[in-house]
Amino acid sequence: MARGLNKVLIIGNLGRDPEMRYTPSGKPVTSFSVAVSRGWTTSGGERREATEWFNVVAWGNLAEVCNQYLRKGSRVYVEGRLQTRSWDDPDGQRHSRTEMVANEMVILDNRFGGEPEDMDFDEEMGF
Repeated sequence: MARGLNKVLIIGNLGRDPEMRYTPSGKPVTSFSVAVSRGWTTSGGERREATEWFNVVAWGNLAEVCNQYLRKGSRVYVEGRLQTRSWDDPDGQRHSRTEMVANEMVILDNRFGGEPEDMDFDEEMGF
């Protein structure tokens, strides 16, 4: 079977503060949303803009870093993969949610006093 590719790269702004919680085994997980806007000009010359929202989940050390450094409005680069989860609610209704599972995050604004490239966090490197 041929290997596939599931890789997503986004640059946008956090829509809300991150929310961190822990799994029953104690592993940290942080969730946040990122707004990614794009602009275009219609054939009639009218300027338009649309915003797409991404639900992002980070695990382990990256979850802790995201929770510590990110805030609503932070401009970030996030790299990861898409994953869809499904569950049944108490009424038996089936739900699904597609989210981005982050494995790298770079803070693009310098509100923490450093240069943006100083704030590069990679899950695989452990920071």
